Order: sequence, then C-alpha cells, then structure tokens
Amino acid sequence: MRLRAAFPSLLFVAQPRPLERAKLFFFRHFERVFVLLLVLAMVAIHALVEQKFAFLSFYYLPMILAGFYGGRRFAVMAGVFVVSLIFFYQYVQGLDMLPGFYADALLALGPWAGFLILTGYVVGGLAEQRAVRLAEVKNAYLATLELLTYHIESAERNQQGHSNRVAEVAAAIGRELSLTEVDIENLRVAALLHEVGTRDQRLLRLLSRSVSDSSVGVARAMRGAAEIIGEYGHYYEIVGEDWDIEALPLPLTVKILAVADAFETLQMATPVRPAFPKWTALEEVEKGAGKTFAKDAVRALRSVAGRPEAAAPEAGLRVV
Repeated sequence: MRLRAAFPSLLFVAQPRPLERAKLFFFRHFERVFVLLLVLAMVAIHALVEQKFAFLSFYYLPMILAGFYGGRRFAVMAGVFVVSLIFFYQYVQGLDMLPGFYADALLALGPWAGFLILTGYVVGGLAEQRAVRLAEVKNAYLATLELLTYHIESAERNQQGHSNRVAEVAAAIGRELSLTEVDIENLRVAALLHEVGTRDQRLLRLLSRSVSDSSVGVARAMRGAAEIIGEYGHYYEIVGEDWDIEALPLPLTVKILAVADAFETLQMATPVRPAFPKWTALEEVEKGAGKTFAKDAVRALRSVAGRPEAAAPEAGLRVV
C-alpha cells in the first residue's frame, strides 16, 4: 500500500489501457487481420446487399489502408486478392448482371480492377517514401543525442561512452525479449539520457513538452523516454530486500534499463574499485536477479553478452 501511495504513476504505466492493447495487437498482426476483415466484409456485402455493383467503390478504402500501413507490395497483393474474389463472384453468381465473363461484364469490371490495384500501388509508394524520410529524421535525431551524451560525459573520463554502451545493451535486451520497435526506440533514447535525466528533472520536463505532434515517431520516443527516465529515477528507492522485483508494477523497459546500466557501470573503474571484467560484471548482476533486477532481463543479458562483439570505436560512439 505504501508503494502504491508513493508511486501511483507506476500502476498507470504498467497497465496499458484496453484500447492501446487492441491497437498494438492490430498493428502487430496487421496483414492477417486485414485479410480477415476484407473477406468478412466481402461476404457480408454479397450476402446482405442487393445493389452489389454500387459497393465496388467500398474496396478503395481498404486499399488505401493497405498501402499506408503495409507498403506498395502488400497493397498490390491485396488488390489482386480483392479483384480475384470479385471476378469469382461475377463468374459464379453475377454482380447485378448475368454470371460469367462476357464483353459487358469485363468492360464494367476491368477499369475498376485496374484503378483499384493502381490506387494501392500509388498509396503504398507514397507511404514508403514517407517512412524513408521519417527514418532519416530519426537517425539524425539519435545521432545528435549520441553526440550530446558523449560531449556531456567527456568531462569525466571514466564516464566516456557509458550512456552509448548502455543504450546498445538495453536495445539488444529489448530485442531479445521481443519488445516492439516503439518500446525499443523509447528504451534506447532513455538510456542515452539516463545519466543526465535522473540528476536534473528539468530534462524530463523539456522532453515532455519539446515536441507537440505525438504522431511523429521522434515525438513519441521523446515522451516515452521521459516516462522511462522518470520511473528509473525512483528505481533503487523501491527495489531491494523488502520488495520482490517481479511483483513491482514497474514497466519492463525500466527493468531492462536498470540491468543494462548496472552491467555497464560495473565494467567501469571508479576511484574506490577497479573495473570488473565482462563476465564478472555479469555474475554480479545475476546475483541480484529476482530481488534487484528482473529475472527475464538478466537472462536476456546473458544471451546478449554471449554474442560476439562487433568492431566499434574505443569510446563506443556510433553515428547512426
């Protein structure tokens, strides 16, 4: 009860709303859900609507959605699928005309089929161009953050590259635990700024209001990162011997950041102790599994730490 009274925001962050879970499920299984809804809509139209030919324009809407969310290839495949089913209905039952393929039927359905597939192709191409431009903006944004954190840490030689390494480890753990790309992006940005954000709360307020359009991926990452940093600032106040980490209503991204930060911090020398070797640091983190650190995150860290290391500059700076 004391924990809930002291940190009521933890419960809100840990329990996504039903609408958010539904949206996440829809976009994660978009292709399957889209095809299923398309078939159900087609069956309903042909079973309940008398003027079937007038409803052919309805299929432009799913083609636009397919192109916008699935890209050019998926939209064209969906268009061919719809056209094939419509031609099948025409051959078997007829669409306000006699069944079969003849000149009048082909003249009526042919242009519609061509424009339907063309619509999916054009919208899909525009969506892919938009995705490329957004990726370029996000890459420039992440590169700026990495340069910023590297510059801030350069004042303390033992901290150089620490946030960048924590970000790489945290993102790898997130992928190992099958987090969504949005959560991994939020986690990476939070890791880049966790050293500054936990010491100066002004950064959290700046991140929360710096971008007004939450539909842009960069804005979502900044707001999501602010939430993770804010929760991580209280992490070591509530974990320990008195509370089971698995029972605490902390977001998984915060638990991952704690594991990655501890793992990388142990490998840095301090005025009171030398740097731990990689596997010694891993063993120290594993000692806290179930109490200080989440077990799933620690297991994922062992998998990540066991992979061959890619060649990287000494400071750990990576330009995106």
